[in-house]
Amino acid sequence: MFLDLASSPVLLDPLAALVSGPDRDCLRVGLAIPASGVLGLTGPAALAATVLAAEEVNDRGGVGGRRVELIPIDAGAPAEVVADEVRSLLMSQSLEVLFGFHTSDIHRRLERLTAGRIPYFFTPPHEGGHRLEGLALLGDGPSDQLVPIAQQLAGPTARRRWALIGNDYIWPRAVHAVAAEVLREHGADIVHVELVGFGQVNSDRIIRDLRRLRADAVLLSLVGRDLATFNRAFAGSPLAARVSRVSGALEETGLLEIEGDDTGELYSSMPWYAADPDSEGLRERYEHRWGPHAPHLGVYAAGCYDGLRLLAEVGNARQLHVETVASASNALLTRRRRACVARAEGLDLVRVG
Repeated sequence: MFLDLASSPVLLDPLAALVSGPDRDCLRVGLAIPASGVLGLTGPAALAATVLAAEEVNDRGGVGGRRVELIPIDAGAPAEVVADEVRSLLMSQSLEVLFGFHTSDIHRRLERLTAGRIPYFFTPPHEGGHRLEGLALLGDGPSDQLVPIAQQLAGPTARRRWALIGNDYIWPRAVHAVAAEVLREHGADIVHVELVGFGQVNSDRIIRDLRRLRADAVLLSLVGRDLATFNRAFAGSPLAARVSRVSGALEETGLLEIEGDDTGELYSSMPWYAADPDSEGLRERYEHRWGPHAPHLGVYAAGCYDGLRLLAEVGNARQLHVETVASASNALLTRRRRACVARAEGLDLVRVG
C-alpha cells in the first residue's frame, strides 16, 4: 500500500493508543472509516485525505495548541467488532473525538456509545431523524439530496415512472420514504420499491423487472460494491441509454470501480465533485502529498478532510467538550456546499443544470 501506519507521524496504532492512554499534549481522534466490507473501496482515499488534513492542522499549531493524532478503526468490520474496538478505546480514555463514515447500522451503534461522552463527527450522507447528544451530522440528509434530483430529472414531461432500489438497512429505508413524497410532489409515479441485502443484488433480475415496469428512472440507494456491480451490469443492458440511474451514494471512487460510464444516463447527487473548479485546491494538495498514483479522491474522502479542518476551527480549548459539537454543526450549516446533480462522463462526475 502507498500509505501505512509508519508513513505519517499523525497516525497512531489502536493498540499503542490503548497501552498509552490519554495524552494531554495530543488530541486523539478515532478515525472510523471502512478498510474492508461493502464500502472498503472508499477507505484508502479517506485515510489519505484525513492524514493530509491532520498534518495541515498540526502545521498550524494543532487544535487548541494540541497536536492531532489519528487512531484508525476499520469501520467496514461487523458492527459488533467496530463497537467493541471503540468501547475499549473509550474505556481507556484514549479517544476524545470520534470521526468518519460507515454504514448506518454501525453509525447508530457508535452514536449510542459516544452519546454524552465525546463528540462524534459523522461525515457522509445520513438518514436524518432524532439524534443523541454530541453527534454532528456533516453530510446531507435525504431531502437535501432528493430535491435537486426531483427538480432536475422528475416530472410529467421528464422521467415520470420511477423505481426505488436500495440495500436493506437504515439509510436506504429513510431515502425511500422521503423519495416517495418528493418525487410525487414533482409529478412522478413510483412504480417499484425494493430493498436487498448486502451482496445479494441480482442485477439481471432487477433489469428485467425495470423493463417490464417500463421505468423511466431508478433511484439507487445501493452502496459500495453492490452499487458498482449493478451499474456495471446495467451499462451493458438494453436499458442503458433509455432509463436514468440516480444515486446519492455514487462518487468518483465508485465510478472508477466500474471503469467509467458513457451512457449519458448515470447521475449522482452530492455536494462535492472532483471535477469542480473549486475542488482544484484540495486536489493539488492531495496529489502533492501523496503523488499521482494516490487513491482516487471522492466526496467521502473530501468530507473527511473538511470535517477535520472544521474540528480544528471549533476545538479551541485544551479539552474538547461534547457541547462543542453544536457549534460545529451551526458553523457548517451556514457555509457548506449543497448537493447538486452531476452526470457521469467517463471517469468524471460533471454538474448539470
